[in-house]
Order: sequence, then structure tokens, then C-alpha cells
Amino acid sequence: MKQLNEYIEHTLLKQDATKEQFLKLFEEAKEHKFFGVCVNPAYVKLAKENLAGSGVTIVTVVGFPLGASSSKVTAFEAKTAIEDGADEIDMVINVSAMKDKNYDYVVEDIKTVKAACGSHLLKVILETDLLTKEEIKKACELCVEAGADLVKTSTGFVKGGVGAKPEDVKIMHDTVAPHGLMVKASGGVRSKEEALAVIEAGADRIGTSSGVKIVSE
Repeated sequence: MKQLNEYIEHTLLKQDATKEQFLKLFEEAKEHKFFGVCVNPAYVKLAKENLAGSGVTIVTVVGFPLGASSSKVTAFEAKTAIEDGADEIDMVINVSAMKDKNYDYVVEDIKTVKAACGSHLLKVILETDLLTKEEIKKACELCVEAGADLVKTSTGFVKGGVGAKPEDVKIMHDTVAPHGLMVKASGGVRSKEEALAVIEAGADRIGTSSGVKIVSE
């Protein structure tokens, strides 16, 4: 059975984060043997320099946080991030297209970014706070169709949003796990109790800025 630290992608996506904060994030990830770190694309090279040989996975986000960039732009962002040293890519689904039931667009958008990722894992952020339960399930089905590797709950940037709710994680897990996809719970997981709840619901990864607190409780 995996230890709690092995689920955690230690995350720093704040707009005003400083280099000092990133260096602290990297050191904490190495100290606690977290699965990975998640940073914005501009800091992937810095992560690569500071995490070389550590075994910590470097994750970055594209089309973030709105999911409203054109597919070509998001794909280029993913390709560039991989060239800079990213191991995994987290893209944001086009929520407007989901709401409009423009499912062909959603699938092609994900396929385009996945093609740019090649063998690198692609997670698709559903932004569950903005979707109904039925839309969450449908979005997961589209991610399976499009060839994504993981589905992820949230960006953590929705004003007033709850983030990763165990009931949403369970819907996602039940929909994608039979097809070999994994689930990342992200947004609002700030305690050991909350972490264990989303793991129980089916999360394979946890994106959180509270990783040190969680493993220290």
C-alpha cells in the first residue's frame, strides 16, 4: 500500500509566488519524498535544475486556469513545457464547450494536447465546481475517448469553489478506472483527514499546497 506522501503533488501555482518559495517547495518535496511538484510553466526549468536526480516528478499546467485557449496554443504550451523538463502535463478542459454540450470540440481539444505530450502523461482538469454530477461523468467519458491518462477535479482558482469533493472523486474513479485512467484530487485538500477521504473515494494522486501539513499530522 502506498504511503500518504507518495500520493502528493506538492503544489505552488500562486501568481505572486517568489523564487524563494519555489526553492522551499523543491526542498520539501525532496525531504518528504513527495510523488511530485506542480508549478506554472515558467518555473519548470527551475524545478528541473533543483530536482535533478531526486526522483520527484515535475508537473506543470497548461491552458490554466480557464481552459479557454485555442487547442493549438495549449498544445504548444505543453510541448514547450516538456522541452523545458516537465514530466507530466495538467490541462484544463474547455468548460464552456462542456456546458454547450459541444463534445466533439472537447474531445478534439484534449486529443490535440495529448498528441503534443507524446509519451508524457496528460491529466485533464474538469473544474468540478462548475459542473453538475452528470456533466462530471460525461466529461470523464470524453477524457477516456480522447486518450487522456488522468482526470483531475479542480484548478483551485474558482472563486468560492470547494475543490475536490469525495463524492465527485468517486464519480470520476467509477467512470474512468475501468478504462485504465487515474484520478487526481486537487483543490481544498488541506488535512490528513481530507486526503484520506479522497483516497478512499478513489484518488490516485493529490494536488495540494498543504502536503507538509498533511504528512505531519
